[in-house]
Amino acid sequence: MGGHAQTRYPLVLVPGLLGFVRLPGYPYWYGIDKALWRAGADVRPVLVSSLHSSEARGEQLLREIERIRGESGADKVNLIGHSQGALTARYAAAVRPEWVASVTSVAGPNHGSELADYLARQAPPGSWRERLIVALLLGTARLLAWLERDYRGPRLPLDPRAAHASLTADGVADFNRRYPQGLPETWGGEGDAEVNGVRYYSWSGTLQPGHTDRGGNLFDLSNRFCRLFARSFVRERGQNDGMVGRFSSHLGRVIRDDYPLDHLDIVNQSHGLVGCGADPVVAYLEHAARLRADGC
Repeated sequence: MGGHAQTRYPLVLVPGLLGFVRLPGYPYWYGIDKALWRAGADVRPVLVSSLHSSEARGEQLLREIERIRGESGADKVNLIGHSQGALTARYAAAVRPEWVASVTSVAGPNHGSELADYLARQAPPGSWRERLIVALLLGTARLLAWLERDYRGPRLPLDPRAAHASLTADGVADFNRRYPQGLPETWGGEGDAEVNGVRYYSWSGTLQPGHTDRGGNLFDLSNRFCRLFARSFVRERGQNDGMVGRFSSHLGRVIRDDYPLDHLDIVNQSHGLVGCGADPVVAYLEHAARLRADGC
């Protein structure tokens, strides 16, 4: 086992909307957690509500951090959050910075998702479309909870409307007013690399014809959905991963915002079927080495 990913503090992986730890034969962080472990990291995927506000998920994450601190003996943890998991991690770091060494946003909607705004317009509150979407989300979340294999804690609450509101531009703007740590002052810029002793990083990808629609993505239905969802984007048309815009993802030190990876490829889904031009597993291994070099 190598040691180049052996960070000072444990790596805590926080999933996004409709997230899980491991379904039968299918972990959320497919191949990523194992690669980090083999490279020497103390890596711990956690579960928070798959459908809820970023603040509610953040409170659940704080309980997980407290547990991990007790088990590991470490004073702090490194948080790596995918999609809404980035907002969840940001909340935890803002509330208890003394528990967090770093926050890494992976395709995080740090200024909102244009897809969430599109759905808000097409399915306004109280409409039959909204009721249908809520029913589908709840059904999916309950199925994922039933299939979950690596979580043994209490049943987590579900609130699809709160989850959706937390991802719109208005919802995230309100969140950002209360928890601005690491945010860039200008659109497309970088934020402070360190705030209250917490280091902030981000990376994300974009759909790139000839790259993200090739390789394993020829057989990956999730890539086709990302390409469909990308049509809802206006401000970042052609500069998004299907669910989150390139510049909307910026937080702290921007490692890269143009990996040829869609929103799910960036966590090596589905089953490692990704496009050409980037290996998502390598990105996490490189980042663990970066955190190690930065004393995290």
